Amino acid sequence: MYVVCLLAAIRVDAQEFQRIGSPLVQQYTKSDYRAGNQNWAVATGRDGVMYIANADGLMVFDGQYWTLHRLPNKGTLRSVAVDSTGRIYVGGLAEFGYWENVGFGRMRYQSVSQLLDDDKRIKDEIWKIVIDGDRVLFQSFSTVYSYENNNIQIIKGGGQPFLFLHRVHGRTFIELIPSGLHELSGDELVPLNDKEMLGGANVLAMLPFKNGQVLIGTAKSGLFLMDSTLSIRKWHNAADALLQAAQLNNGLRVRKGFYAFGTILQGVIIIDEEGNVVQHIHKANGLQNNTVLSMNMDRQQNIWAGLDNGIDRIEISAPLHYYTDNSGSIGTVYAARIFGGHIYLGTNQGLFYSPWPSGDSYRLFEFKLVEGSQGQVWNLTVADGELLCGHNDGTFKVLGSKLTKLSSVTGGWTLQQLANKPNILLQGTYTGLAVFQKTGQGWTFSNRVKGYSDPTQFIEPISTATVWASGYKGLRLLTLDSKLEQVEQVHLYDTANGLPQSTFINVFRLAGRPVFATDSGFYRYDDITDRFYRYDQLNEQLGSFAFSNKIIHAVANQYWFINRARIALVNLGAKGALQIDSTQFAMLNGRMMKFYESINRVEDKYLISLDDGFAIYQAMDTAVNNTRLPVPLIRTVSNITDSLPDLWHMMGENPQIPYRHNNIRISYAAPWYSAIPLRYQYYLEGYSRTWSEWGEAAQKEFTNLRQGDYAFKVRAMAPDGTVSGIATYRFTVLPPWYLSWIALAVYAVMAALLLGAGRAWYRRKIHKHREQIHANMAKKQQEILAKETEENARRLMKLKNEQLERELASKNRELANTAMSIVYKNELLNNVHEELLQLRDGEGRKLSSDQLRKINKIIEDARSDERDWNIFEESFNEAHENFFKKLKADYPGLVPNDLKLCAYLRMNMSSKEIASLLNITTRGVEIRRYRLRKKLNVPHSKNLTEFLMEV
Repeated sequence: MYVVCLLAAIRVDAQEFQRIGSPLVQQYTKSDYRAGNQNWAVATGRDGVMYIANADGLMVFDGQYWTLHRLPNKGTLRSVAVDSTGRIYVGGLAEFGYWENVGFGRMRYQSVSQLLDDDKRIKDEIWKIVIDGDRVLFQSFSTVYSYENNNIQIIKGGGQPFLFLHRVHGRTFIELIPSGLHELSGDELVPLNDKEMLGGANVLAMLPFKNGQVLIGTAKSGLFLMDSTLSIRKWHNAADALLQAAQLNNGLRVRKGFYAFGTILQGVIIIDEEGNVVQHIHKANGLQNNTVLSMNMDRQQNIWAGLDNGIDRIEISAPLHYYTDNSGSIGTVYAARIFGGHIYLGTNQGLFYSPWPSGDSYRLFEFKLVEGSQGQVWNLTVADGELLCGHNDGTFKVLGSKLTKLSSVTGGWTLQQLANKPNILLQGTYTGLAVFQKTGQGWTFSNRVKGYSDPTQFIEPISTATVWASGYKGLRLLTLDSKLEQVEQVHLYDTANGLPQSTFINVFRLAGRPVFATDSGFYRYDDITDRFYRYDQLNEQLGSFAFSNKIIHAVANQYWFINRARIALVNLGAKGALQIDSTQFAMLNGRMMKFYESINRVEDKYLISLDDGFAIYQAMDTAVNNTRLPVPLIRTVSNITDSLPDLWHMMGENPQIPYRHNNIRISYAAPWYSAIPLRYQYYLEGYSRTWSEWGEAAQKEFTNLRQGDYAFKVRAMAPDGTVSGIATYRFTVLPPWYLSWIALAVYAVMAALLLGAGRAWYRRKIHKHREQIHANMAKKQQEILAKETEENARRLMKLKNEQLERELASKNRELANTAMSIVYKNELLNNVHEELLQLRDGEGRKLSSDQLRKINKIIEDARSDERDWNIFEESFNEAHENFFKKLKADYPGLVPNDLKLCAYLRMNMSSKEIASLLNITTRGVEIRRYRLRKKLNVPHSKNLTEFLMEV
């Protein structure tokens, strides 16, 4: 955050009025306030809230929110006034009465006109309301109604219509048509002896004037003065003709010694006590409409104008006034200077000039093009009594409305006086440096500096021969010869010398020393180490303005810091302390040409170049506007989804919010009016831990608030850093229905009932528990017996299985023995057969074939004897659970030999043993194995023996 408390060294008198330029006009259109076009009267409440009598009703504006309150008959409102108690009196068509604030922006209407008897009921409109002590005067064109102590007195004009009531110097005046001006004394109308001096003019304003006089403003006859003896005379002054032509409609004393008049044709005209026009605000310089129906002052001493179409707030007390080129005829302003009684604007279209107002006169600017200046103007410099213009086409001397060309070197960006050489000016241009010399004929072009041709936007001489120069191509330190004709040395500085990588590096003089602006903040140069270092002491205090692209000297120890069209006025205090004022210039943010900003001092003012014109800054003394920032008002408290009951809006009480409405939105506003929004800070005691950050939001939502007491606190901060007092709103969030006293009593009864029921239930539970224990014990005993029985059965089964396994093993051994016997028998028969083939008689002859055939037949019969196989098959089935039946069932295509082979393979017999049993060769066994594998569809990856063992 910035310290915003800086005041300019040169101040204007507290009663002075800015006469140059036009004040800022903040417009409120019909779409902003959402009511009728015409605004007939404006009043300021004691808390600063603005009340406007609108065609649709009473409008209320607190600086944040507009609200509209309609009369009971929905009629147009013509008048409004606020008394010292805060009661808002209003009058309209066939109705008058008052509104009272009942808290939180809500108002209650009370009709006063209903006190009239039926035969005296009002039928016309109330055009003026005057507060006269304890009585209130409601005035229509036919009648004045005096309201006091809830009674109404009727004052008539003797058959003559009234114009308007006026209250001035504690006295009340009213004009009767055509008889003239009268004083209302009590309930009597007393004609003024000197009323004929007004000549039947319509009196539309009567204002307190100096020396006890009264300033009288008439519709078309100008201004008059009335002294304390009620003697009237015409006041001839400089503003009189303008006011007559504009058709004066109402008046307002705006400050001591200044008067504002609203007109029908030409907006608002402000004059001083000498009759000089000091300001003229109209449609061309800010007003929405030139017909001013009403005016009033807010607590900040600024004017509110009710217009025929809209409402405008005129910041006459602001230090900034403006000239805006609404037509766009002059272009974008790059430079501005006051010289020779004229103001000169250098723009992208050329050089323009207009007379500069002097003395007490107010004069509109009428800019004209200086002939021959068409093109881009970069710089305007006043040097030793001459105005020099840096132009795209060269450099010119300006004499009134004429130009004299001094140099053809294009792009005169900047002009700087050399140290200790007041008669020499050094210029930065598109193509390097140029030198100008003061002669008897004034400033003349001397020469271009050779040896350096880079574009140079900024130069800062540090001696007669050494110059810092910066531009698009970076930062350089130039050493010139003694005649300023040649650059003898160019030293380029970049990141190797400690500078950051930056799109710009600009050099300026700050407190007598050069400083260097970069994208990364300010840097300073150490000539001993020939390096750059961050200027941390300056950067840390400047905040965001540490990244300024330009520094302009103001006065004494004050400097303008400009960060891409954002402005701050910085005071270099003692011991390095800085005071920074940026908020009062926030209206100018973004309105200057970036990187070509220009601010020039003119007497006690500063001329700030803008895109479409210029601003004039004149520091104001705090005495001009010493009104304290008001405490914010709590405007509405509502549920996020539903409106809260009216009970919540009772002032002075602690509203109790039902728990179902614990999601609330609190809206607040400080009736302080500025084009720069106020900032707010809030704190909910009982919910938050610290104050929030400052922000522009004028409402805050809190969700799921727990039951309990809360205190919402809010305060506001004005653009100048002033902090308001704290507004506090206390409320209580009630417990949810299930935690209310009734609910708690119900809970207690229910708890007692539950306790009794629980006790009975517990007794039943104990009884059931005992029964269950007995049942469980019996059940466990049965389970133990069943478990023992099951265990015994398991043991018996195990014994049976072991016995069966032993029997199976025995049968397998017997089966193996049987098979081996068969094998042994077959091998024996084979051996016998072989031996018979080799057998010879005593003579060495083999046996005859008949004998061998008989013996072989016996052997073959023995081999093919199925009795051995049948015994084997029977034993095999017993041992292997009807193995053959399963095979035949699953594979009906198997033949007996296949079954035999399967049995032998299941017994894991070798091919040789199987060959012996089947009486075939080993090769035959392999062939049969192959065929069997195919019949059984055994995969190649599966072992045939394993497959058969799994069957």
